[in-house]
Parts: sequence; structure tokens; C-alpha cells
Amino acid sequence: MCSIIGYCDPAWESAAFYDGFFRTKSRGPDDTKIVNTGKGALGFHRLAIMGLHPEGMQPFQLDADAVVCNGEIYDFLPIREELKAKGYAFESDSDCEVLLPLWQEYGTDMFRMLDAEFACVIYDGKTGSFVAARDPFGIRPLYYGYDKNGAIVFASEPKNLVGLTEKIRPFPPGHYYKDGEFICYNDISAVEDVCRDDPETACLNIREKLIAGVKKRLVADAKVGFLLSGGLDSSLVCAIAAKESKEPIRTFAIGMEKDAIDLKYARQVADFIGSDHTEVFMTPEEVVASLETVIEALGTYDITTVRASMGMYLVCKAIHETTDIRVLLTGEISDELFGYKYTDFAPSAAEFQKEAEKRVRELHMYDVLRADRCISVNSLEARVPFGDLDFARYVMSLDPEMKMNRYHKGKYLLRHAFEGLGYLPDEILWREKAAFSDAVGHSMVDDLKAYAESRYTDAEFERKRKLYTHAQPFTKESLLYREIFEKYYPGQAKMIADFWMPNKAWEGCNVNDPSARVLSNYGDSGK
Repeated sequence: MCSIIGYCDPAWESAAFYDGFFRTKSRGPDDTKIVNTGKGALGFHRLAIMGLHPEGMQPFQLDADAVVCNGEIYDFLPIREELKAKGYAFESDSDCEVLLPLWQEYGTDMFRMLDAEFACVIYDGKTGSFVAARDPFGIRPLYYGYDKNGAIVFASEPKNLVGLTEKIRPFPPGHYYKDGEFICYNDISAVEDVCRDDPETACLNIREKLIAGVKKRLVADAKVGFLLSGGLDSSLVCAIAAKESKEPIRTFAIGMEKDAIDLKYARQVADFIGSDHTEVFMTPEEVVASLETVIEALGTYDITTVRASMGMYLVCKAIHETTDIRVLLTGEISDELFGYKYTDFAPSAAEFQKEAEKRVRELHMYDVLRADRCISVNSLEARVPFGDLDFARYVMSLDPEMKMNRYHKGKYLLRHAFEGLGYLPDEILWREKAAFSDAVGHSMVDDLKAYAESRYTDAEFERKRKLYTHAQPFTKESLLYREIFEKYYPGQAKMIADFWMPNKAWEGCNVNDPSARVLSNYGDSGK
């Protein structure tokens, strides 16, 4: 990960600018550079992943143009060859060096051309204006706000903008900003034509496209590792990578010292694929002690996001402190495409698809946010194969009748796509899904709830929760998270639309906790 900032005003320089920008130095600990364009400033904290030499340092400049980008452009090699044929020269092996030549050739049309996870700010020297853009899933973070003079400021994280702008807002994924407008260039949730492939053809395409998505994310000049929960999604990513790698891959799993459900499954996967596997253990005391640090890093109060971040933050912290790995592949975005436990209750295929579209549009506020912050605050980079645009576009387009749980097994198409091919043992491939926030140890969530319970009397809870009108806390746990959030991001609660919860309008989903454990169909999940 890297950290970027773009202050679109000639009077950009202030103590608040520097203070805000350096709050995310951990995203890019290798080097820092700020360029004054004359019309504003572009800043960059570098985590060197591609093109490790100094020539790969940003901001990149070409003629009077400049750019900062936090991203990975997976098709940069063919793009670079095409641009070389047009007369452009390149000084580094950085994938992001292609951006300014692309800008000069194609303008804003370039964004829909990219196969990438990215957030960028471009200064156009000809017009003296700034353009910003974000990838369709919002895998790479970008926020914006307006200063007291009305100038727009873009930055990687909300903490960069505290003190610079009054209202901090997430930059909409799949959009670019130009001349005061946000324009959608790719709505990844929208399906124009439903794909009518039969189930076997669909499974073949799912397999081939996911394998391609993993392979392109293995390319890095820095060392690559893998988060392995033992669930279906991360296990598939690891299994594919193991088959595509000449050397054993390095996998990491975390769990509580007791009842760590997923550690045994992660170990089973690691043994099966022959990975160099590391287990990290956490204690209840460590979880509670890390809570404020995690919420500050996340910039959210959402219950399920905070819960799931505790283990992810601590395993990434251990990876950062004990290894030289710089890149981590993760299993996010599968649930939104193939379904959660609660989507088994979808009353129709149309409702299933509508829910998937909603979840994809909101991803940047929940699971994608969690992965980015937990990984980047520990000076690592996240890559998300299930967010591969070709793969995701195909799965979203499939007839939702096929994606619904018609087979008494969630995510049937994904499981069947890899059945009988030696990627995973059947016990893992067909294992019921367990919520990650619970699977690292059911006691972890119970410990957090008990800690929150100890912080407030019932009367205090009722009085304090009513202080908040947007996303009003409804449990002592949610109040605790909200109060910590407000300490670091006062008055910025609307950055998050609401609490992540199952669709309460569906029968069987009107629950008061986001955990799949409270659903009647949880069954053997997590056992």
C-alpha cells in the first residue's frame, strides 16, 4: 500500500496539511515526496512493491502533468509496450508510470481501460486542474472534502483530512472527478445482459477466471504472502497460488488460544497444499487492548467490521514484525458475489441479485475497508483476487437462479468449479461457511461483548446512544465502538452508510446482531 494526497489549491501549505498527510506514513514507510504544482500539491508515501529502485518514486511527472497513485495496474506491461510504440519513454519498472502517458493519449477514457486496483490524483498542467479516480470496487481507498475556502482535497484515508475539511466523504468507487463533477465510468454492480451459461460452463469459466485473477496478483518485486482462514475463499486463493508457484507459498492464520475454530482447518489446508505455514495466537487481553488502535486505523464503528478486524490486524502486525513479506493476498469479495449465509433466505432470484448489487456497491465501507486498513497500517499491501474485474463481472452477470442456494450448500458454483481437481480436500471445499469474526474463536466476540457490557450501566447506555441520530447504537458493543470512533473522527459518522446487517425485510433475517451465528441456518458452520 501507499498513501496519496492531492490538495487542489495554490494555498495548500500549512501545518494541518503536513500533520494530516503524515498520519498515514505507515502506508508508505519507504519514502515521501510532495510536489508543488503551482495550483496545489500532490503528496506520496511509498511502499515499494513494483519497481523497487528510486526511479519508481512518485509523484511521476511528464511535461507539465503530475500524478500520484496508490494502486497495482495488472495489465501495465502490454500498455507500456503500446505507449512505447507511440513514442513514450519509461525510466522505471513501476506499473504506475504508464498513467501520465495514458492520460495524455486518452484523457478520462483511460480509467475504464485499466485492469487495476487503484486510487489516483492527476494534475493536468495544460488546464491547471486536478482529476481523481478510484477503482470499481473501491479496493484502494480514497476520501475527499472541501476546505474552508471551498477547495477540494483528496486523500487515502479519513485521518488525512481531519482538521483540513469539515465533512469527510468516501470517494465513490468506479467514478472519476473532473471539473467539479463525479462521473461513473464503471458500475461493477450493474448487469446489462444476464449470462445464460449452463452450470457446467459457468463453473469452467469461474475456475479459469479466478485462476487468472490469482496469477496476475502473484507478480511483484517484493515478497508475497497469503492470509489463510481455513474457509473456502482464502483456501481457494492459497490453493491456486500453490499450484502456480515454484516454491512453497507462505500462509498465515490466526486464532484465539482456545476454541480457534479455523486454525485446525487452516492447518489442514496448509498441509494439503504444502505451504510454509505460520499460526498466530491472540488472547482476550490482547484483543481488548488493541480495540482502540484498530478502530482508529479503520475509521469505522460498524460492528462486524470491527470484530473481523481484530484478528486480521493482529496477524498482519505479526507478519510485519517477523517477516520481510510486503504483499498479502486475501479472500475478500467472494461473499458479495456468491452469497452470505443470510442470502439463503432470499425470497427470489431477483431479490438475491438486488442484494448482491447492494453489497458490491457498499463493499468499500465494510470488508474492503477492513482488509485495506488492517494490512496497510502494518506497512503491507493487500491484493484481492475475487475482486478481479473480469471474474467479478462474469459472476455478477450469471443468472441469479444458479447462484441461489438451490443445492443445500452455499456458494455451490464456486465449490463445484474446483471439485475433483486436487486443489483442496473435500472437507474444506464443501465445509459450511463460518463468519470470520466468529471463526477466529467464538469467545473473541463474547469477550468484546462482555467488555462493552462492563463499560455501561443500562441507564448510561440508553442515555448515551441517543446522542447519535445517524446509525444509532443499538447494543452496548456498538456504543463502545461509536464512542471510540468519535474520539478520532468527530462528527464524521456518515462516512459509513449504516451498520452492516442481514436484510431484515427477509423472513429469517430480522436479527439484532450481524453475526451469522444468530441465523437459524448456521447449522454446522464453524464446527
